[in-house]
Amino acid sequence: MGLFDKVFKSERDIVKKEIVEVPWHALTGEKQLEEIEKESDSQPVVIFKHSTRCGISRMVLNNFERSYDLPKDEEVKLYFLDLLANRDISNAVASRFGVRHESPQMIILKNREVVHHSSHQSIEVQNIKDQL
Repeated sequence: MGLFDKVFKSERDIVKKEIVEVPWHALTGEKQLEEIEKESDSQPVVIFKHSTRCGISRMVLNNFERSYDLPKDEEVKLYFLDLLANRDISNAVASRFGVRHESPQMIILKNREVVHHSSHQSIEVQNIKDQL
């Protein structure tokens, strides 16, 4: 290992933490919102709204995915909404759940109710853990 490698080791190399892949489900149809509400009766459901053209949204998504450490058997379902491809669904989410649209944004539902919503740097995996 050269001097350059020692100086510029990534956090991943130093910590050797196992990376957990986020089990995203694509939110691509307005009819899915009814399904999401029903699912929230038995487990927390997360909707993550992301703008693919926004650097801040990309940074927040990357930070969220890097810090995601929930086990696969944890009872939570995560939906990913590409805002640019699905603006109408984003508007339907805002209307149906009474949460003003922001981007990036995370909305957590339990028992058909919004129990948490956050945007920008306030989006954290801990927000989900608090609802489990």
